[in-house]
Amino acid sequence: MDRVEIGIKIKAYRKELGLTQKQLQEKTHVHKTTISEMENGRFSGSFDLFERVLDAIGLEFVVTTKVHRIPNMHEIQELFGDDD
Repeated sequence: MDRVEIGIKIKAYRKELGLTQKQLQEKTHVHKTTISEMENGRFSGSFDLFERVLDAIGLEFVVTTKVHRIPNMHEIQELFGDDD
């Protein structure tokens, strides 16, 4: 899961709880601009801030082994095929 996907989940859960960014700010003491950056996949700051926001909306980080996938032949051909 990348930053954008994480941000999409944060935004979805916040909205599901009926919270605005301002309300989440008040609950977590994380500025709404920072919350917006998280939701848009642009935040690269403190893990502590992420934890506060995730805790407030009922999410948590889970660390897993990264899965590498080798593209199949069709995907390779699409990438390097001629444009006819």
